[in-house]
Amino acid sequence: MNHSMEDMDHMDHMHMDHGDHGDMGGMDHSMHMGNFKQKFWISLVLAIPIILLSPMMGINLPFQFTFPGSDWVVLILATILFFYGGQPFFSGAKSELKDKSPAMMTLITMGIGVAYIYSLYSFVINRVNPEAHVMDFFWELATLIVIMLLGHWIEMNAVSNASSALQKLAELLPDEVNLLQTDGSTKEVKLQEVKTGDHLLVRAGDKMPTDGNIIKGSTTVDESAVTGESKGVSKNVGDKVIGGSVNGNGTVEVEVTGTGEDGYLAKVMKMVRQAQSEKSKLESLSDKVAKWLFYVALAAGIISFVVWLIVADLPEALNRMVTVFIIACPHALGLAIPLVIARSTSLAARNGLLLKNRQALEQANEMDYIFLDKTGTLTKGEFTVTGVEVLDASLDKETALKYIGALEAQTNHPLAIGVMNYLKKERITPAQANDVKAINGVGVEGTVEDKKVLLANQKEIERRGLSIDENQLTRYQQQGNTISFLLINDQLAAFFAMGDTIKDDAKSFIADLKAKNIQPVMLTGDNKEAAKAVANYLGMDEFYGELLPDDKEKIIKSYLEKGKKVMMVGDGINDAPSLARATIGMAIGAGTDIAIDSADVVLTNDNLGDILKFIQLAKKTRSKMIQNLWWGAGYNIVAIPLAAGILAPVGIILSPAVGAVLMSLSTVIVAINALLLDV
Repeated sequence: MNHSMEDMDHMDHMHMDHGDHGDMGGMDHSMHMGNFKQKFWISLVLAIPIILLSPMMGINLPFQFTFPGSDWVVLILATILFFYGGQPFFSGAKSELKDKSPAMMTLITMGIGVAYIYSLYSFVINRVNPEAHVMDFFWELATLIVIMLLGHWIEMNAVSNASSALQKLAELLPDEVNLLQTDGSTKEVKLQEVKTGDHLLVRAGDKMPTDGNIIKGSTTVDESAVTGESKGVSKNVGDKVIGGSVNGNGTVEVEVTGTGEDGYLAKVMKMVRQAQSEKSKLESLSDKVAKWLFYVALAAGIISFVVWLIVADLPEALNRMVTVFIIACPHALGLAIPLVIARSTSLAARNGLLLKNRQALEQANEMDYIFLDKTGTLTKGEFTVTGVEVLDASLDKETALKYIGALEAQTNHPLAIGVMNYLKKERITPAQANDVKAINGVGVEGTVEDKKVLLANQKEIERRGLSIDENQLTRYQQQGNTISFLLINDQLAAFFAMGDTIKDDAKSFIADLKAKNIQPVMLTGDNKEAAKAVANYLGMDEFYGELLPDDKEKIIKSYLEKGKKVMMVGDGINDAPSLARATIGMAIGAGTDIAIDSADVVLTNDNLGDILKFIQLAKKTRSKMIQNLWWGAGYNIVAIPLAAGILAPVGIILSPAVGAVLMSLSTVIVAINALLLDV
């Protein structure tokens, strides 16, 4: 997988682009929580003397004082603060304007840019003409930068940082492999040196280093880390293996068919990367409001400048325009969403939910479909014995299991491994078997305690004309179990069911989703018959079986293209592309790191009821967000026209001081309102 390994740095960068853009609404992607924390504290230290030495919109506050040269101190500190503290906003604005989608970062940049430039102009004019008394906005510049940095730090602190799913995908592959030489010997080489067509020796317990075909030997391969399916897969000569899966109990020789971009994991990486890139284009509520506010403020400021230039003079026109821009600065808007996010993230954590992308809370209100991976999500993800039914009154369950274990102990197919693990868990020691042999299309037979014992499939039971109560089988068949029968001296003695146990709360969870008008859809790599059995048992109308990772991702994409909002819940590497693609990706906490890193929300346990809690929390969170956005931006509906002087003909003009009071009041209100969020 040489190409993918070499490009990991690039992949990680793209992954973080997604995470930061989604969470920060266009913030400088290189910023992380440590930098924000540092920028905030340094900016606060710079802002305090500015606040103490400069008036608020021309009004001297009780705690303010001046001394000869204090205006120079303010100018120097404000200049440092403007370029240092404002840097992430400039970067964010540049990104937004490049995308032709001005939003929060552009609005902030406009506010602090106007405040700084006009204050610089005011400093020069007041120096040249001390009688001019042109008002500066250094106080507003300092408070706006500090409040905005605080808001983004709060948000980043609340939302956990996503580590790189792509890096963990690469870590599934070994660094060195055993390359077979022409003389039959092996040579240890770096994975990057492997080429298509090479022959590799993969010993028991090792990871498959690349995609390939088995050309010698047989084994059972654990593909759960890659495909998400719990059942061990029997592999023989000619069968394909996937890089990253774990070899079981046999040593095999593999011919390499896929490295670099051709490999399975590389394709999964590519799908995750593409899905994350496209998903990052989602706009948050606050960005939509900020975009609207930016255009309104820009238009109002320019119009007021032109009008006042005509009816008054240049200084007054500048004063009106700058006052409009300053009042439009989103002090409250910058805290409106982060404070709600911080509160809802805390509430979510108490309810077993870790939020990695705050947009998930905004998007979860109108879910149309929830796609659920079967293995590990609806089921426990453990392929094991799910039931044993004794049919011969002279036989007890433990003896039946000893006979079953006697034959299964000498075979290595996936069902046998599941049986032996179950016996070990139940502390049952298998009996001794002799003359054990597999019968193609039937099962396995042998001699146990001088009795002829056969483990057969259902077709063999029907062929022999043996009867069994269908009601006894139905309960297991409904859950997609595989059923095997124990015959002792050609008499039906017992049967045992094997499968992946459906979670106890799965059925009620599906019913609750339907009650909320959310359609559940099951996705699985299992065969369609097993998928249908589980879907019918759970009461699910829609399901898809025999799926590969790209199939799941394509299904999600097709629903999104129809304008549907979809949530994907999964736990395996094969779920990573669809988790990244879905409107909301939710990973089971016990799942793979790759699934968790590709998701927007992580369930810390496997309780399906927590998904319903998330939906309930999301609805309340969105409601609070909308309330706060009205408080944070709503006052502009009144303040901007008044600042522009729309009521000047009747003698009413909003003074900068009143504008500042309104701004501060709205900030306090959004903070209190956010704290009132509860579930």
